[in-house]
Amino acid sequence: MTTSDQLIVALDVPDALQGLALAQKLGDDVSFYKIGLGMLTGGGLALANELSDEHGKRIFLDMKLFDIGATVESAVRGLSRFGHDFLTVHGDPHVVRAAAEGKGGTDMKILAVTILTSLDRADLDASCIKAGDITDLVQERAGTALSNGADGVIASPKEAALIRALPEAEGKLIVTPGVRPAGADLGDQKRVTTPAQAIANGADHVVVGRPIWQNPDPKAAAQAVLAELRSARTDTPSS
Repeated sequence: MTTSDQLIVALDVPDALQGLALAQKLGDDVSFYKIGLGMLTGGGLALANELSDEHGKRIFLDMKLFDIGATVESAVRGLSRFGHDFLTVHGDPHVVRAAAEGKGGTDMKILAVTILTSLDRADLDASCIKAGDITDLVQERAGTALSNGADGVIASPKEAALIRALPEAEGKLIVTPGVRPAGADLGDQKRVTTPAQAIANGADHVVVGRPIWQNPDPKAAAQAVLAELRSARTDTPSS
């Protein structure tokens, strides 16, 4: 995996036109983009296909699907035909099993959401989620999702090392949002680290959005993250 593949830039802008304009500004420096629900009604799927088919970019569809098994399976089967790289679903066992069935023999990776990086224990209490330390819950959900057919998980970089240590995580992907360069505004993220620390903790990919697209010079911001990731790769001892 190259350093440019490790960085996934979140195109969390209002519509496909702005997303394409940002991708053009970033140029060859960025090879991997995340397109989520926020852009779905603004031409997000069309943008994903254009970036992939016409510009050779890798695509992460962050849909966080959650529904009855039959509906999830059908949705994943439809999305898998576009040939994109990653698709998120919630990590509940019946959802993960349905998604794994829906992707069939395609190469699209199903990534299970453990607990959103914007949530803390108080948020979980408000949602009537069972008691316990949040890191323990993330580990439990990650192990369950991976054992039910997920190709990887979405998790806070602070929990990446714990997940990487799970037997079920052998050969699986860990993708971490909630990543902020040193000094960047945390926004609504509550469980964060720097890009380099996320990789050191065992993440395969880091997702960075606002620190890049809200920057007056997004290309320079992306290059700074890539430089940090290259440094992390150099500093990581070989196994």
